[in-house]
Amino acid sequence: MNRRVSILLLAATYVGTVVGAGFATGKEIVTFFSINGALGAIGIAISGLLFIVVGTKIMVISARIQAYSYQELNEYLFGSTIGKVVNIFIFLVVVCVTSVILSGAGAIFHEQLGLPYQLGVIATLLLSYIVLLKGLKGIYAINSYIVPLMIIFSLFVAGSIFNYYPHELLEQVIPDRFPEHLSWAVSPFAYSAFNLMTAQVVLVPLGKEIRDEHIIRWGGFWGGLVLFFILLASHFSLSVFPETFLHEIPMAEIVKHFGTLIHVLFLFVIYGEIFNSVVGNVFGITRQLKATFNLRYQHAVLVILLVIFLISQAGYGKLLSVLYPLFGYIGLFFLVFLLFKKLPDR
Repeated sequence: MNRRVSILLLAATYVGTVVGAGFATGKEIVTFFSINGALGAIGIAISGLLFIVVGTKIMVISARIQAYSYQELNEYLFGSTIGKVVNIFIFLVVVCVTSVILSGAGAIFHEQLGLPYQLGVIATLLLSYIVLLKGLKGIYAINSYIVPLMIIFSLFVAGSIFNYYPHELLEQVIPDRFPEHLSWAVSPFAYSAFNLMTAQVVLVPLGKEIRDEHIIRWGGFWGGLVLFFILLASHFSLSVFPETFLHEIPMAEIVKHFGTLIHVLFLFVIYGEIFNSVVGNVFGITRQLKATFNLRYQHAVLVILLVIFLISQAGYGKLLSVLYPLFGYIGLFFLVFLLFKKLPDR
């Protein structure tokens, strides 16, 4: 496989890891950015820069220390004792976040298709188990299809809204007011910290497997840049329709304006991103569980799938709106420490 293809695959996998249920459905973007109006765009620019710099750094460090899972990375960053505490916390966070993502599949089936919530959850679990048996190759295969579709749809929705609602969209570019609170300034750091902290489960194995720092650096750059543009396009689209903020899948409510066919296709893309994130996260968690308890890979996968199924029963909207901001603000400690940590020698 030549370097250019490897860079594109790495970038797509990075994007696919971050673009989970909350990102693809728009709920996460509303929670951290769109509620702040035009200032949300400034936050997205900060997040985009952090995705490029910190995401790449995670993979470079992992490649240099040959980290099998995020356990080795965090023990390198924080030392053996604190690293163990951080690993336990991240394990719990990723399990909870994966449960939120899984519940997003149920929300699509229930809110958008009128089908049972449990059907979406159980179908996703079964498909995930099949793909997870193929390991990292299965994750690469999913991302090579789903991520380009997500980019195309995000640009299509933003372009269509600009065509039909140009004035409303332009109003989101220039702030007409500044909120009294400073949460808009903290949100991009909390958002990036949360996503990068959970993305470790995939980024660390990627760094170890690839090793070529040229591929890692360019893959991290393009992956972070694409995340920035998708975030920005989705934020502008959502901001034109603030009435969608209360829905569990606000982006799908916007796409309904473009007809049934586009709506169904977009639901397919959202579901693909949800499925992709479940598979990626479970793959990373499984490596940690397998290394810690010496379980067989298939058994570790089944244990994690059962746990996230049980947690997902709390419901998508409730889980996301409470857990994501909480984990984001706690994750600021991880983000700051990683930013100032020196790279290990080659």
